Amino acid sequence: MSVYDFTVKTNRGEEKSLGDYKGKVLIIVNTASKCGFTPQYKELQDLYDKYKDQGLEILGFPCNQFGAQEPGSNEEVQTFCRKNYGVSFQIFEKGDVRGETAQPLFQYLTKEKGFKGFDEKHEIAAVLLDALKKNFPEYLEGDGIKWNFTKFLIDREGNVIERFEPTTTPANMVPAIEKLL
Repeated sequence: MSVYDFTVKTNRGEEKSLGDYKGKVLIIVNTASKCGFTPQYKELQDLYDKYKDQGLEILGFPCNQFGAQEPGSNEEVQTFCRKNYGVSFQIFEKGDVRGETAQPLFQYLTKEKGFKGFDEKHEIAAVLLDALKKNFPEYLEGDGIKWNFTKFLIDREGNVIERFEPTTTPANMVPAIEKLL
């Protein structure tokens, strides 16, 4: 099994096979427009601009499960991303990424690459961990996605190679990305 076995919905509700991305290096990321990590959209776009001609695709999946930080419609999300961060990579339909209601793709991703902890050097790591302990302690259990902007790196064969938590910036992913391009 690989990510190519999944079908997802575009932000317009159309079915899209991830098999269409065969041969590409992918970053699959759950996103939100009103999060402390939202500026990562800019870094993701920078990565896309730099590496898209070498075969990198970034697939954004908006989610409202973490502190209701993605309240807008699919159209509002798309407009926000383009207007504020110049996002030109694919943004898909808003949906759940953790728990029983998680999209099958994200159930698969989290089974393939579990949670290994936050980068404690990140300026927001302690704040995020504290907020999770106080408000969402159940999120800290198991391998489910902990917060917005969890990123999965996929190789050209559709295998999940690495998981990067929100406290790892897209810029810090460059060595792992370049190894696959």
